[in-house]
Amino acid sequence: MKVMIEPTLRLEDENGPIERELLLRGIQLKYGYDFTHYAQNSMRRRIDAIMRELKLKSALDVLSLILHNRKLFDDVLPQLTIGVSEMFRDPAFFRAIRENVVPVLKTFPRVTIWCAGCSTGEEVFSLAILLHEEGLLDRATIFATDINPSALRAAREGIYPADEMKENTRNYLASGGRSVFNTYYTADYGFAKMDKSLLKNVVFSEHNLATDGVFAECQLILCRNVLIYFDPILQNRALDLFMGSIHPSGFLGLGSKESLKFTTHANDFDVVDERWKLYQRRRTHA
Repeated sequence: MKVMIEPTLRLEDENGPIERELLLRGIQLKYGYDFTHYAQNSMRRRIDAIMRELKLKSALDVLSLILHNRKLFDDVLPQLTIGVSEMFRDPAFFRAIRENVVPVLKTFPRVTIWCAGCSTGEEVFSLAILLHEEGLLDRATIFATDINPSALRAAREGIYPADEMKENTRNYLASGGRSVFNTYYTADYGFAKMDKSLLKNVVFSEHNLATDGVFAECQLILCRNVLIYFDPILQNRALDLFMGSIHPSGFLGLGSKESLKFTTHANDFDVVDERWKLYQRRRTHA
């Protein structure tokens, strides 16, 4: 009689969720980054990609290496916090900001904006350009935060591949841009360097939505395409932070595939633009 032996891979698959949880707990204990409430499927794909790159068989092998090698962890961190962005991404969203939010912002003597999960800075520059064209940049402060320090360094530099500028230009024009987009950057040697004057009132800072606190009162908070990677517990935790920071009549912008529905703060906001997930805090909750 033949004895059937299950392949080793089957055993690893069964143990995979436990090993991934141990990896994330280890990262939290060692380095203070809490990924335990990120969406499981998204985190699994990211960890699998790290294992393939490092040629490792399990998440525990990854943990063993990064616990004793801070530099390796710093290399792995960006893959756990993948940020994909482009300037004026979803142009209709920025058009909605121009038409519905800017008129309200102009009634304030000073404007404070929080761009949470700013990644490598494309959204920050988009927002700064919009505010400049609306005459608001000089009296605005933008807090641009992200969990990933290497992404923040890239955002401060403001240097992007020149071949991305065609798409960025199309987005800018579709968003209602009022100038010529290439006046906001200089191109050389295959790269485009954004005008640093756009960052004169921008404060970059590391911030973890899973563990850190609130900012000063903000008239506008953008957190686009971030909550989609969180489980419901962490989504509500992030929204708690936003509620603690947002002006009584301030605005909140989420990603096009995100929503306040089924969250603990679904009734705290009125919908400004349902398609592009732009909301305004209800005054009755001031």
